[in-house]
Amino acid sequence: MSFFKRLKEKLAGSSEQKEQELQEQQDQQVDLPLDEQVQEENQLIETVEEEITVAEHTVEKEQEEMVEQPVIEEVQPVEEEEEISNHSDAEVEEQPQKQSAWSITQKFKAGLEKTRNSFTSKVNDLVARYRKVDEDFFEELEDVLLQADVGFETVMELMDKLRFEVQRQNIKDTNGIQAIISEKLVEIYESGEENLTELNIQQSGELTVILFVGVNGVGKTTTIGKLAHRLKSEGKSVMLAAGDTFRAGAIEQLQVWGDRVGVEVIAQSEGSDPAAVMYDAIRAAKNRGVDILICDTAGRLQNKVNLMNELEKVHRVISREIPNAPHEVLLALDATTGQNALVQAQMFKEATNVTGIVLTKLDGTAKGGIVLAIRNKLHIPVKFVGLGEKMDDLQPFDAERYVYGLFAEGLEKELEKAEE
Repeated sequence: MSFFKRLKEKLAGSSEQKEQELQEQQDQQVDLPLDEQVQEENQLIETVEEEITVAEHTVEKEQEEMVEQPVIEEVQPVEEEEEISNHSDAEVEEQPQKQSAWSITQKFKAGLEKTRNSFTSKVNDLVARYRKVDEDFFEELEDVLLQADVGFETVMELMDKLRFEVQRQNIKDTNGIQAIISEKLVEIYESGEENLTELNIQQSGELTVILFVGVNGVGKTTTIGKLAHRLKSEGKSVMLAAGDTFRAGAIEQLQVWGDRVGVEVIAQSEGSDPAAVMYDAIRAAKNRGVDILICDTAGRLQNKVNLMNELEKVHRVISREIPNAPHEVLLALDATTGQNALVQAQMFKEATNVTGIVLTKLDGTAKGGIVLAIRNKLHIPVKFVGLGEKMDDLQPFDAERYVYGLFAEGLEKELEKAEE
């Protein structure tokens, strides 16, 4: 399947799915007698009118209450890892409406806006200045990619692929070069592998243990809460283990997320042994028949050696209680730190068997190319990305949607041409 066809299906879903949904709706309407169809439409209109009336009264009442009540600001502890977003209860529904392919794609487009504004504008300027594809064009393109933190090794591999493709297709000018860059970036990331983002969830009746690691300040606790919400909305029973017992406020912060999402949190007092917390949590999860246990860990001890030793100890305790566990070791990295995130990934990979990356705050950086650098240099898949502060803004990483987010405007033009 061509890159454009795959991309189009990712953007809005396949045409076959749309036709099937439309046919099902038509079949349902045909099965009803005409009188019943008319009656059903009238009932629907009456229901909508009633809902509008109720909504108007509710808004008026809320506005009156907002005027009468003073605003009280909540003071956050200074030592907390990060602020906890003030989400409404409506965002934590057990069965949220399933997101469409288009809405997910738009999240990637919006989340990569800063990177796109910086990176794509330079690519567009490059394409405008160079009417033909030559060695000077490739050299400047290398600089643009390096500035986006794509990584030296990845850039060199991409340049080789581009040069070969330009020669193979006998491309002379720069028209459509963004589409070729996009396709080669996807190829480099996927490298022939499939299902890179799927979690290693055990079969029904068996406990799945997911261990989260990462330094303080990267959004690890918030990500745990969002992942718990996502898994719970998929019908899984989830429990959290507060293994970060060294940072002030860490246990309370995870408990807040547990209450918000509606999952139980197993914790001990501050300063207690994290391995003991994991032991208690595993026993509790087994006794309650929980599907998934997500374990938080410390992100800062006196030095790196102490931190890695503590993580190894936690890993041993989990493996002793459940063979082959933890089933996932997810490393939380802050995308805004650029190459520092790559250094952290290398450090944690040496100490623990990291199975996947959760890249947080991708919407807050202009160097979103770090995704490709991590994947290509460390061969660790990025399983989830944080594209905003809302509860459902933690999304499984998708290479094609990611590349679309980088080249949105240019690729949309290419898609239009491909359809003509």
